[in-house]
Amino acid sequence: MLTITPHPDDPKAYRLTAEVFLPNSRDEIFPFFGDAYNLEELTPPWMNFAVLTPAPIDMHEGTLIDYKLRLRGLPIRWRTKITAWEPPYRFCDEQIKGPYRFWRHEHTFEDVDRGCLCRDQVDYAVPGGKLIHWLVVRRDVERIFEYRSKILRRLFADESAEMSPQATAP
Repeated sequence: MLTITPHPDDPKAYRLTAEVFLPNSRDEIFPFFGDAYNLEELTPPWMNFAVLTPAPIDMHEGTLIDYKLRLRGLPIRWRTKITAWEPPYRFCDEQIKGPYRFWRHEHTFEDVDRGCLCRDQVDYAVPGGKLIHWLVVRRDVERIFEYRSKILRRLFADESAEMSPQATAP
């Protein structure tokens, strides 16, 4: 499942919600997400995404992580801060510097029957407002999270996704 809706508290912002079922426990899934370098594998190749912060990155509340990427051919530097770190249940990262007016991404991991339900909730706003969101940003964000879901299923060999009642696919 993947939805983008108006943000409930800010008429100039949006909320993306995405879920993917993986046939592993959250104790097996969370360490993958706890390694910031795995974000390179979860990001579509067309973004030329790379982590700039030297490895190893000690993940905890307050950790700053720098990235570079390309959006529509434009080089972008992005810095995020880990604002919540609660292994193996959840963590949040927030944009400190980057292409959005703001970006807050909460990742949660819930053990469910035969696996883990991974949820992403991203609250964000874009420069240029609704028109830019409608023309460009919404489609790009959807493509990024659809790619992420596909790669996660491949990495965690989710053959059971279509059979599981908890499984949802963006």
